[in-house]
Amino acid sequence: MAAGAAGRGAAPPQQEQISQTKLSVDDEWNLQQEKMYRMHRGHESMHVEMILIFLCTLVIAQIVLVQWRQRHGQSYNLVTLLQMWVVPLYFTIKLYWWRFLSMWGMFSAITSYILFRATRKPLSGRTPRLVYKWFLLIYKLSYAFGVVGYLAIMFTMCGFNLFFKIKARDSMDFGIVSLFYGLYYGVMGRDFAEICSDYMASTIGFYSMSGMPTRSLGDNVCAVCGQKIIVELDEEGLIENTYQLSCNHVWERTHFLYGQILDWLRYLVAWQPVVIGIVQGINYSLGLE
Repeated sequence: MAAGAAGRGAAPPQQEQISQTKLSVDDEWNLQQEKMYRMHRGHESMHVEMILIFLCTLVIAQIVLVQWRQRHGQSYNLVTLLQMWVVPLYFTIKLYWWRFLSMWGMFSAITSYILFRATRKPLSGRTPRLVYKWFLLIYKLSYAFGVVGYLAIMFTMCGFNLFFKIKARDSMDFGIVSLFYGLYYGVMGRDFAEICSDYMASTIGFYSMSGMPTRSLGDNVCAVCGQKIIVELDEEGLIENTYQLSCNHVWERTHFLYGQILDWLRYLVAWQPVVIGIVQGINYSLGLE
């Protein structure tokens, strides 16, 4: 009897016996949020200090990055590109995002081969056209992914997913992932295209880091492949159009707003984790949680 009474006294309340396997995703998320609110209750002043530290660090980091970009643009672009390439790989392996990892690996392998071809001396006559075609394909695919992702997010917010009996979470996840893929690979493609263009222009002789170029480019010659322009300025091309710059050379024109979005994403992916790491280090040194 005593053992039975002790066993009954040691039994936990019925309300606390919650099976995690029976909880839905929403219920588990609400339970985690409730635990977090209970843990941080009464720390309002500490949270204000942490917010002020984050804002000050964000402003200082932005000023430093802007000055670095203006004074040493080449080193800034190189370091940013390396971080854009490595940082997502770390989170992909940590969070088991195998789909992104497979696409990242395929893009990295092909782009590495393109970069290898663009940096060879002497430069093959087919290389400029190969480089241009690859990064033009990346630009068009990334632009398409971005548009599809944006439309999917807008349709979900407007409730159009209900007409197709698609859950809001699934359609929103599809939109966010597609938008991120488009912006991320758009940034990577544009940065690698600039590196390849600089190497090829320096090798061919159209550009020199110091002194005068060894060759001049005619008005009717493409600045990418070095071949004669086939499509005139006012004509609509089948695959690509011709655009004329102020220097009378041609290149593929991109949308200005799209370029600004890519610059914003470059800061978000490459430098925002660094800023957050600095903020966490300051909070840890000051004993803030």
